[in-house]
Amino acid sequence: MEGIFLKVIVIPNAAKTEIVEQKKDYLKIRLKAVPAKGKANEELLKFLKKKLKIKARIVKGSRNREKILEIL
Repeated sequence: MEGIFLKVIVIPNAAKTEIVEQKKDYLKIRLKAVPAKGKANEELLKFLKKKLKIKARIVKGSRNREKILEIL
């Protein structure tokens, strides 16, 4: 695999969307959205674009709490 990848662990259905833990090899993010119909994934990508100013796509784990994102 080429490119820049980021491991993210999400906690859906939280009180607010925020980064709660930042480690060397992953980010843990609480998401206000529910994990249904892709709403949590959509919110994750929008949050990263707004907060960290990065555009990303989910390459692994779209239906899991642990995800691998490719930074575009």
